[in-house]
Amino acid sequence: MIRYILKRILIAIPVLLGITLLDYAIMSMAGSPMEMMLGPRVTEAALAEKEALLGLDQPLIVQYFNWLKELIQGNLGYSIKQNLPVASLIGQNIGPTALLMGVSLILSMGLAIPAGLHSAVKQYSKTDYTIVLLSFIGTSIPSFFLALVLVYLFNMKLGVLPSGGMTTLGYDPSIGDTVRHMILPVVVMVVSLLGNNIRYIRASMLEILDQDYLRTARAKGIGKKKVIRKHALRNALLPIITIFGMQIPIMFSGSVVIEQVFSWPGLGRLTMDAILNRDFPLIMGVSLLAAIVVLVSNLLTDIIYTLVDPTIEYS
Repeated sequence: MIRYILKRILIAIPVLLGITLLDYAIMSMAGSPMEMMLGPRVTEAALAEKEALLGLDQPLIVQYFNWLKELIQGNLGYSIKQNLPVASLIGQNIGPTALLMGVSLILSMGLAIPAGLHSAVKQYSKTDYTIVLLSFIGTSIPSFFLALVLVYLFNMKLGVLPSGGMTTLGYDPSIGDTVRHMILPVVVMVVSLLGNNIRYIRASMLEILDQDYLRTARAKGIGKKKVIRKHALRNALLPIITIFGMQIPIMFSGSVVIEQVFSWPGLGRLTMDAILNRDFPLIMGVSLLAAIVVLVSNLLTDIIYTLVDPTIEYS
């Protein structure tokens, strides 16, 4: 296992380089960030001087290797718009995003696992049809639309929940206040994930229930509940772990829209602001973090596989 992990880490290095190079190339197509600073009080000569100072007047490949050189030295650069270290900005905003993602992920899996398993065990029953129907409805509703509907209902009409932010302005931060601000964005993220999760888990469980060894166990007179609890559920853990690992990168990207709608002070909102301002160093810093999250989540998923099923071996 240690040799496999080291091998995956070595493979991840060129993958990260390829991702960052591709991100840098796509980002440069949007134009120079200096164009965002044009105005009646800013001369073109001043912009040209600023561009030369930041190294943006050099060829693209030279700019990329300059950024890579600073990265190897542990420096992510400075935000062009905010003139603050990129690492500091990411550190300030990663906490709220991790909180929002963590709570949403736990709730979505906590609801999807029992619902998907029950739907598979009770196939073609009224409960099964109801769960499948609700999962399709949840998957079909766009996140931004659901967010706007919830804000309209619970903030504008009923006035019971805040529409944005992480804390109430003018008041000391508290756990209760943060929880109230989290309710709407968490609901939106859970609904967006729940439908697909239920369908995946249901399909995986149905495939396992149709295996020969389960039919043999039932034919031997072992009770249905015991067959499901001792045999089916254990084998159903592998696809559930796969789904769990897939959700982390999906939520990381999906938080951009949710945080923007609810003004949540996390990485998603920071990323959107960086894109709108063409803040190259900040965009690259967030992109690098996202790539690392995807690679690490895939590696952890493989490791958990072996803990759940010791018969799995990696070469």
